[in-house]
Amino acid sequence: MKTKELSKQVRDKVIEKHRSGEGYKNISKSLNISVSTVYSIIKKWKGHCTTQTLHRSGRPSKLSSQRRKLVRDATVRPTTTLKELQSSMADMGENVQQSTISRTLHKSSLYVRVERRKPLLKINHLKACMEFATKHLSDPAKMLQKVLWSDETKLELFGLNAKHYVWHRPNTEHLPVNTIPTVKHGGGSIMLWGCFSSAGTGKLVRIEGKMDGAKYRQILEENLFQSAKDLKLGRKFTFQQDNDPKHKAKATLEWLKNKKVNVLEWPSQSPDLNPIENLWKDLKTAVHKRSPSNLRELEQICQEEWAQIAPSRCAKLVETYPKRLAAVIAAKGASTKY
Repeated sequence: MKTKELSKQVRDKVIEKHRSGEGYKNISKSLNISVSTVYSIIKKWKGHCTTQTLHRSGRPSKLSSQRRKLVRDATVRPTTTLKELQSSMADMGENVQQSTISRTLHKSSLYVRVERRKPLLKINHLKACMEFATKHLSDPAKMLQKVLWSDETKLELFGLNAKHYVWHRPNTEHLPVNTIPTVKHGGGSIMLWGCFSSAGTGKLVRIEGKMDGAKYRQILEENLFQSAKDLKLGRKFTFQQDNDPKHKAKATLEWLKNKKVNVLEWPSQSPDLNPIENLWKDLKTAVHKRSPSNLRELEQICQEEWAQIAPSRCAKLVETYPKRLAAVIAAKGASTKY
């Protein structure tokens, strides 16, 4: 950051002492300023015969008057986002681009660090995703409307269970202020199983305790067919589940077979293929805004927000599923914008 400019009186004193024959170090010591500052003042005087502040070329920074506040906000609240900082500046009458804010923070040695990253997939997983996407790219719309998509997810009591950005200075990323702590007492999380179709959301169930094959089959027994009935999918619907060991257990597959459930084949490690991931993101964002204070309230809010997801949102996700598959093919099985 630029330091406060010396007064003209001090600069004149530097020149006076220099002209009387004093050396740079003596001037520095007597006036309590750095040797480099003494050198700069004398150099400017020799070149321009003045100690006045010279005219600066170029357009002044739009954030010149608010730079300190911006840096202070990012330092005090390291998890604040560029959008939030931009909004704060707008409230003070400074309408600036996020890129300008980012450059300003970089000049003050504040850099952003992503708290969580997606794991890389192995080549065979990428190939499997491409093969699945290619095979189902031309599935008719009526077939997709008969799919009941399902998955499990975790919701944390404090904060979104997603990646976080933290502003920090070099070599300070591991300081407590620049990390997102895990709340051990009074915090925690809940696991949920849910499903949806193009007609809307189905059942949302909290998973109590450790999830195993027996508990998963109980969830299906109590919620699978009721969800299909509520969504008017009929008996000949297609059930989607991923390749979690609990889902692929022999007893689970036997149960599905005995119940005559048509199960959609699914590749292992399938990023961006299941549209329910978009609904999980919607749910977590909505729940986070309501700031639940305990796990019971967290579960209740989850149920309320899940029920409020518009059927049109679900229909759109299914309608655009071929585009999702095309994107996976274009990315050669890797992650996409979906």
